[in-house]
Amino acid sequence: MTGRLGLFTGVLKLSRSGCCRILGHGPRSGSRRILSSVKNPAKAAFRDSARPNVSPRGKIIAATLASGAVAASILVGLQRSPVSTGEQGEQGERNDSAEAAVLDGPVRHFRLAEVKLHDGTSERPWVTKGDSIYDITDWVEAHPGGEVILRAAGGSIDPYWDIFTIHKRQDVYEILEQYFIGKVHPQDLIDGKMPMEAIEDPFVNDPARDTRLRVLTARPCNAETPGEGLSQFLTPNEMFYVRNHMWVPAVEGSEHQLTIELNDGEEVSYTVRELKERFKHHKITATLQCAGNRRKNMTDHAKQTNGLQWAVGAISSAEWEGVKLRDVLADAGLNVTDPPEDAHHAQFMGLEAYGASIPIEKAIDARGDVLLAFRMNGRDLPSDHGFPLRVIVPGTVAARSVKWLRRIVIAADESPSQWQQRDYKCFGPNEGASADWARARAIQEMPVTSAITRIRRAASSSSDAPLRIEGYAYSGGGREITRVDISVDNGRTWDQAELLDDASAGARAWCWKRWRYTGVVRDAQLPTTFLVKATDEAYNTQPETHGSIYNVRGNLATAWHRVEYPAAADEANET
Repeated sequence: MTGRLGLFTGVLKLSRSGCCRILGHGPRSGSRRILSSVKNPAKAAFRDSARPNVSPRGKIIAATLASGAVAASILVGLQRSPVSTGEQGEQGERNDSAEAAVLDGPVRHFRLAEVKLHDGTSERPWVTKGDSIYDITDWVEAHPGGEVILRAAGGSIDPYWDIFTIHKRQDVYEILEQYFIGKVHPQDLIDGKMPMEAIEDPFVNDPARDTRLRVLTARPCNAETPGEGLSQFLTPNEMFYVRNHMWVPAVEGSEHQLTIELNDGEEVSYTVRELKERFKHHKITATLQCAGNRRKNMTDHAKQTNGLQWAVGAISSAEWEGVKLRDVLADAGLNVTDPPEDAHHAQFMGLEAYGASIPIEKAIDARGDVLLAFRMNGRDLPSDHGFPLRVIVPGTVAARSVKWLRRIVIAADESPSQWQQRDYKCFGPNEGASADWARARAIQEMPVTSAITRIRRAASSSSDAPLRIEGYAYSGGGREITRVDISVDNGRTWDQAELLDDASAGARAWCWKRWRYTGVVRDAQLPTTFLVKATDEAYNTQPETHGSIYNVRGNLATAWHRVEYPAAADEANET
């Protein structure tokens, strides 16, 4: 078979329903095509490992690891079988056809112009690392990250491995060396190194960002909403927090295609234009919150956590417009009133290789308001937020609202992606870095949280003027916030904040509740601690301390928010 197999896409694909299907270049837009299928005896092994054993030339041992701001899956074991006579002939033809190559002892040298011809569209993609050249044709089939590796084809893999730093291991280097074919010609090197213009910048399509965002990392961009944005019910698009695991992909706009694969292997594709024209539009107001929001609070009040040190600004709200996922799945052929027994999850896949999933019950809930969204606050989705199409899963951790959506798979199992299997989970305070990821459930609905975002004098700058304290409270699952308690004396006494009556749209309460507390008179010379905690309609409330809910990843840091006064800045999310 001449096609390539990736974790998410390819000519040969193992489905979650246990079938090995031969795929073409994709079904006709808006039409259905049942693909030829045969039973796959390796179904159980595929499900348990979440990685297909696909290469006839080698054996894969896949493992997934988490790493700081970016998590990635890597290949940690690959043993190539001896090359057959036919393959030797193929390799010989390949090398002999390299007109720009010169023989220098046992090592061939290639001009960069030749390397560029072997890009992601080539039958034989090459990459460089340093001044070495590798033919990764066979590795693409085995690579757990799928065909993302083809992004580097025709150029250097170094900037991509600077993103996926987990690849910088000796065992991975040894795997890559098995695909070595030569060196870059010395005439194309500058002081023995690759010229900078020959190294592609994977972030070249990233947009300019608002300078008011509080940037944690620039490449990939991860940035918090500033206090100015947190004070508004609907966060302006330019101040909506940004959580990118990789680069922002270049997309075709209205002709971008979404493919839906049903549990039986049938596929249906829609362009964004078709989604807009064929299905009823819906609007909801929903809050998106990163699982790591307030992680810095957990680090400050418990102990060190792994991951981006978000303060209180990895959360924002917007009005989203799109079509209901339930409607599109029904049109694609899924029985949404009585789904098949092997349809347990809806897996979402983005253009930049990010993947996640939600339970099928949420995907098809008539009151679940899951949208395939193309507008945000009355405008087309910004590129940072998924243009031209993303899924919005209200009430659920934002990690499931996949951006740049390209594929949906209805499956028996959760998404096999790194971000579903070995990230965005929680463990007990005593479980360290060696926790059992397979045992823990993936985060879906969010627990109750709240935060103080602004403290200021209500009328004047005099020390005896009353204070005004503002913030947000939020609970997942569509549960409305019903009370916010605040203490201005480190918990000795409590009072209730005023809840603002903001109008929202949707079947449930998918949005945060803004609150304010006024009239407090504090002497700025006498320090104290302000505390806030919230309760939702099911009487869920926040834990008192971060120590009691500590986990090494710092996820779901939802303990009472504490702000020192007068040391607190006017924008409390900067503390």
